[in-house]
Amino acid sequence: MKEHLKHPIFSIISEIVTKENLESYVIGGFVRDIFLNRGSKDIDVVVIGSGIDLAQKVAAKAGNPKVSIFKNFGTAMLKFKDLEIEFVGARKESYNRDSRKPIVENGSLEDDQKRRDFTINALALSLHKDNFGELLDPFGGIDDLNSKIIKTPMDPMITFSDDPLRMMRAIRFATQLNFKISDVTFNAIKENKERIHIISKERIIEELNKIVMSAKPSIGFKLLEECGLLKIIFPEFQRLKGRETRNGISHKDNFYHTLEVLDQLVPYSDNLWLRWSALLHDIAKPNTKKFVKGIGWTFHAHNFVGEKMVPRIFKNMKLPLNEKMKFVQKMVLLHMRPIVLAQEEVTDSAVRRLLFDAGDDIDELMKLCEADITSKNEEKVKRFLDNFQLVRKKLKEVEEKDAVRNFQPPIDGQEIIDTFNLSPCKTIGDIKVAIKDAILDGIIPNEREAAYDYMIKKGKELGLEPVGKKKNN
Repeated sequence: MKEHLKHPIFSIISEIVTKENLESYVIGGFVRDIFLNRGSKDIDVVVIGSGIDLAQKVAAKAGNPKVSIFKNFGTAMLKFKDLEIEFVGARKESYNRDSRKPIVENGSLEDDQKRRDFTINALALSLHKDNFGELLDPFGGIDDLNSKIIKTPMDPMITFSDDPLRMMRAIRFATQLNFKISDVTFNAIKENKERIHIISKERIIEELNKIVMSAKPSIGFKLLEECGLLKIIFPEFQRLKGRETRNGISHKDNFYHTLEVLDQLVPYSDNLWLRWSALLHDIAKPNTKKFVKGIGWTFHAHNFVGEKMVPRIFKNMKLPLNEKMKFVQKMVLLHMRPIVLAQEEVTDSAVRRLLFDAGDDIDELMKLCEADITSKNEEKVKRFLDNFQLVRKKLKEVEEKDAVRNFQPPIDGQEIIDTFNLSPCKTIGDIKVAIKDAILDGIIPNEREAAYDYMIKKGKELGLEPVGKKKNN
């Protein structure tokens, strides 16, 4: 294993711990990722003794990079070249029932390995020169890596009860690495699921976002649903699951449909918020579901209802209540528009309106809509995707010709007031909307002269006479 410890930082640590006759080890994710052939820039170093003291001595020998000290946790961190190294003293932990914050005591390397969440994260490599690079694997982590298994070093019932966030981490690792969670470990998650209530929502969403950003997020969401955690942490999504049949007519299971959309989007976008848009695009279907005789199942206005649900979901889950949330709202609201266009003859007017409403997010919206085609009928999928190419072509043509993406009408409210000598009133808004609609419907070009003449025409229709002078912009 020595060949994986060639970075100068390991030589510096080795020299210090050997000279001072200390035991010190690289442990955790960095070691795991060596065996998975994945690069890692984060290094955890454990020492039998003071992690803070060792960090300060390493910094002094490494050109004095800044050491960040966290006395309450007995840890220290420094950045050296391209790596971030965290130092901690070996410890053993015990827990109170109502907190995931451990009571910490000094311990041995094995004590420290026992407190690790999973066997694959309990691997350690010695940094002492006498056995430099030697692997210490008391819980069979290498066998579990080879078998692609997630399990805990100790009794999983205790592991998950002590720190319930580890349940989310187990599912996250299973998703990211495409590993299986051992039956004993998974059953312990089921038994301890209610313990997740003591974990902050910020911690939960951090793990959930990592699942969303994985190569196949559906793995994680299916595991969350199966163990019962999903119902607790994301009840709105749980409600999508299931099919109902009436008069021999069933609707699709929107839980599995949504996960298929999310998986299909992954190769085309690493935008977390577009992936959240995929998760939430049909979130209002349970609220809007209705069986109509002679028609079947309908989900009328689920995009409008879904848009209104987004802020509450974001607030409950401690997701950001800013422009990222507004982006997701916009995607949920508009996700059906390109599909409707793809089913009908694509008119310039419909394309202008879509461009106006989507603005700079039109490309992201099209990715979402293409991922939303999940029919098992290959011919139907091909037809839709071919039509989407026509929609994309039309979007490009109309945008080049009419420049309506994020456009502002050439006439503003103040000019309407000045032209007709109006006090603030509803009529001003009516004229503004009429000008905007005339441009989007292709009645007039997106040009100031045409917009001014149209304003005069609409004003006269409303019984107004121009009194102000025409502005030259």
